Amino acid sequence: MPPTTPYAGKFNSCGPYTSNSSNNNHHPQPHSPYRSNTAPKPSTKTQENIYNCAYVATENPYDIPHTSYRSSSLSSSNTTTTTTTNSHHYNNSCVSPHSPRQHGGSSCHGRGSYRSSSSGSEQSCHNNSAPPKSRVYGHGGVIASYGEMCYHDNSLVSASLEALIQHLVPTVDYYPDRSYVFTFLLSSRLFLHPYELMTRVCHLCVEQQRSGDALLDKIRFREVAPKLVQLLTEWTETFPYDFRDERMMRCLKDMTNHVARGDEYSWRAMQQMTQRLIKRLSALGQYEEAVAALNNVALERPTSLKSKQAAGQRSDVLSVCDDPFVLAQQLTHIELDRLSFIGPEEFIQTFAMKDPLENQKGFFRKRKTNNLEAYVNWFNRLSYLVATEICMPAKKKHRARIIEFFIDVAQECFNIGNFNSLMAIITGMNMSPVSRLKKTWSKVNTDKFDILEHQMDPSSNFSNYRTALRGATQRSETAHSSQEKIVIPFFSLLIKDIYFLNEGCASRLQNGHINFEKLWELAKQVSEFLVWRQVVCPFERDRRVLQYLVTTPVFSEDELHLASYESEGPENNMEKDSRRSLRSSLLHRENRS
Repeated sequence: MPPTTPYAGKFNSCGPYTSNSSNNNHHPQPHSPYRSNTAPKPSTKTQENIYNCAYVATENPYDIPHTSYRSSSLSSSNTTTTTTTNSHHYNNSCVSPHSPRQHGGSSCHGRGSYRSSSSGSEQSCHNNSAPPKSRVYGHGGVIASYGEMCYHDNSLVSASLEALIQHLVPTVDYYPDRSYVFTFLLSSRLFLHPYELMTRVCHLCVEQQRSGDALLDKIRFREVAPKLVQLLTEWTETFPYDFRDERMMRCLKDMTNHVARGDEYSWRAMQQMTQRLIKRLSALGQYEEAVAALNNVALERPTSLKSKQAAGQRSDVLSVCDDPFVLAQQLTHIELDRLSFIGPEEFIQTFAMKDPLENQKGFFRKRKTNNLEAYVNWFNRLSYLVATEICMPAKKKHRARIIEFFIDVAQECFNIGNFNSLMAIITGMNMSPVSRLKKTWSKVNTDKFDILEHQMDPSSNFSNYRTALRGATQRSETAHSSQEKIVIPFFSLLIKDIYFLNEGCASRLQNGHINFEKLWELAKQVSEFLVWRQVVCPFERDRRVLQYLVTTPVFSEDELHLASYESEGPENNMEKDSRRSLRSSLLHRENRS
C-alpha cells in the first residue's frame, strides 16, 4: 500500500456575520480578493524542462485588471433594509481554518462587491424586475434578494444556477468581475459540464443582442464581441484543460466563425487566443508522454535480492549527490515542474459530477485529474525511493549514513519551503521496513529528525505545519529573492482540505439556490495554489541528479520488507514467518516473469 498520512482535522463552523455596509457611491473597482499585492508575478520565461518538453506556467487569473460591474441602479424606495442585534448564523455557509475574515466581516473570502449608483442602495445585476426582498442577518447585517440572486452586505451569497449563468454573460456595458469569473468557472462543474456552460453562455451572449433588425443586431454584436473574447480568453488561459474536450473546441471554433462575421479585430484576437490554447495543450501532451516514459523506466526492478553482494553494487544516492542542499534543490525543481501542469479545475473535478460521455474516445478525451494524480504518485515514489536507499546497503554503517543524509535533505527542504518533499522523506523514513532497523538507527543522531517530525505532526489538524506554511507564505509575499518566493505545500493535505470543505458544506440551499459562500471558499483555496504554482525554480539544474530521482527503480512494499530482513534479521517468530513467505512469493514472481 502507498504511504498515507492521517488527517485529523475538522473545519470550524462559521461565525456570525457583522454589518459593515456603506453607502459610499464612489467606491473603486475592487481587486481580486484572492491575490496579495505582494504575491509573485508570473514569469514570462519558459521553464526549462528535464524531460525536454515545453514547461509553460499558465497565467494567474488575477493579473489582469478588473473591468466594471454591470450597472443597474435601483431606486432607494425599492430596497428595504432592516437591522437587528440578534446573532444569527447563515445555514450551510463555511469558512476555511486559519484564515482571517475579510470583506466587511463576512465569513467567506473572495466575494465580488456590488455597489449602488446614485441611489446609494444595494443593486442586483439580473432579474431586476423582481421586487427586492430583505431579511435580517446577524449583528445588523442584511440579506437582500433581487429576483434569483441574494446578497449580504453587497456580497453575493446564493443564487439560482440560471441566474449565475446569466451573471457570467457580458453585455455592451457590463463585464463580470474577475473573481466571479474564476469562482464560477472553477466550481460550476459541480452542477453542469463545462461544455454545457460554454454553450449556454455563448448562446445567451448572441441572443440578447437580437432585436429583429439585422443591421442593428450586427452593430450590437460588434460592440459586445470584445468582451466575449475577453471572457473566452480568461477561460482558455485559466482552465485550458477544459478544451481537451472536442465539444469545447468545436464550440470555440463556432464562436470564432460567428465573431468573424461582425468584428475583424475580435476575430484576430480569437485566432491568437486559439493558437495559445493549442500550444498549451500541446505542451501538456508532451509532458504527459514524458512522465509516462519516465514511469516505464522506473518500473524496472532493482538489483535482485538473491545476492547481497550484487545488491551492494547498485548505485546509491550518495554516489550521485552527496550534498543535501543540492539534492533538496533538485527535488524542488521536480515539485515545481509537476505543479505547473496541474489545472485548478482538477481539485474540483475529483468530486464533481461524472460526465455521461466520460468513456467517449477522442483526441482531447483525457483523464480529468491526470496531472493531479501524477503529482500524488510522485510523492509516493519519493517515499519509496527514500526507503529503498536506506534498506538496500549491506553494511549498517552505510545505512546509517544514508539516513543522516536524508535527514539533512529534509531539513534543507524545510528551509526552502518545499513541504511536499519534506513530508515524503519523513513518510519514507517512517515506513515499517525502515523503522524496524533498530541497530542502524542506534548509530544515527535523530535530534534534527525529531524536530522535523514535530513540524509535520498530524495532531491538531497539522497545526504546526500550518503555522510553518503561513510563515513561508508571508515570506513569499515580501520576498527579496526568487528563492524566498518558493512555497510548495504538503499536497495531500491540500487536497483533503478542499475535499472536506466540499463535503462539509451543502452545495445547494433549501430553496434550491447554489450556495455561493461555498464556491467563494473553494476558489480562495485553489487560487492560493495558483500563486504558489507560478514560481519559477531559481536553482541550477543537475541533470544527472534529476535523472536519478525520477528514473531509478525502487522496491515494492514486499521487496522493502525482505530487504529490511536481509539487512537486520528477524527478531521474532512472526518476522521469521514473514521473511519466509516473502522470499517464496517474490521468487515465484521472478520465475513467472
